[in-house]
Amino acid sequence: MAGSTYGNIFKITTWGESHGKALGVVIDGCPAGLKLQEADIQRYLDRRKPGTSTVTTSRKEADAVEILSGVFEGRTTGTPISMMVRNTSQISRDYSEIASYYRPGHADYTFDEKYGFRDYRGGGRSSGRETIGRVAAGAVACRILEQLGVTVCAYTRSIGPVEVDMEKFDREAVLRTATAMPDEEADRRAVEYMEETRHATDSSGGCMECRVEGLPAGIGDPVFEKLDANLAKAVMSIGAVKAVEIGDGCLVSKRRGSENNDAFRMENGKVRKATNHAGGILGGISDGDMLVVRAYVKPTASIFLTQHTVNQSGEEIDINIKGRHDPVIVPRAVVVMECMTALTVLDAMLLNMSARMESIVKFYRPE
Repeated sequence: MAGSTYGNIFKITTWGESHGKALGVVIDGCPAGLKLQEADIQRYLDRRKPGTSTVTTSRKEADAVEILSGVFEGRTTGTPISMMVRNTSQISRDYSEIASYYRPGHADYTFDEKYGFRDYRGGGRSSGRETIGRVAAGAVACRILEQLGVTVCAYTRSIGPVEVDMEKFDREAVLRTATAMPDEEADRRAVEYMEETRHATDSSGGCMECRVEGLPAGIGDPVFEKLDANLAKAVMSIGAVKAVEIGDGCLVSKRRGSENNDAFRMENGKVRKATNHAGGILGGISDGDMLVVRAYVKPTASIFLTQHTVNQSGEEIDINIKGRHDPVIVPRAVVVMECMTALTVLDAMLLNMSARMESIVKFYRPE
């Protein structure tokens, strides 16, 4: 299977299946000397693990990470970093029935058409548990970005009809609330809405947003390696994401240029923008303003209502899905978006180090 590797210089390859023995990631291109221990990775994985609240699946997994290589005496060695998380709470019998039919909204049919064979236990490679590797690698990327003065923060913008009030934005609330919302009042209403949805044996979609602060101007490229294009690919690669926006996104299509253009001004001797409709990117290159990415997530496909589908024999049938499933994907996907954004930004920054001749000379001939 191709397509499990992402990045150019800071390159990751994820591996494993939902109901296999383990999942993990190999990072190639991490510089030597970064202070790193399993606890640094675990705090990110804890944000995406199941069974942590009423708005997540009841599947209980410790999601305990093991660093297998690339770290010695608490520092990265510059060699490939391999990390693994063992599966401990699989109930594969919950999925035995779906071997013969295609679940609506899932990748069962398309996977079969591509490979002629699929691991039906929880979706195999198509499962949300694949993101464990992305989050583990993203945690390392975030550690590097912190030392460069760049912070990445993703959060839930909305669940169903409930949207946060950005005037009440509280970054710490993202880690406290069950929904990963930065607004505790909106969190309360969203939890109530999800309880109604759960009682109806249905699911909900939502929107997540990510902010990158401290990113200098000049990161990204103007053609095929645009920063916004790569961010869109990275975020769109997260299962269930159906649309991505940068800055004001779709709203710009309804404006005039005079309304949408961000005026430039000088601030403390530096070029700044009066507004940020562009979301921190102009012409595929960062402009020094806060980078804003937004992702829209479909409702969880696994619901307990009776659904109509087709089996592998071509017969139309009605099904009732079993198993343990998230009533909404967004709260656990927030950290995945944060990590995919961090991976993309870090890779672009590393690529940018060779953009100017003076930078190369300064590095190799500092005298």
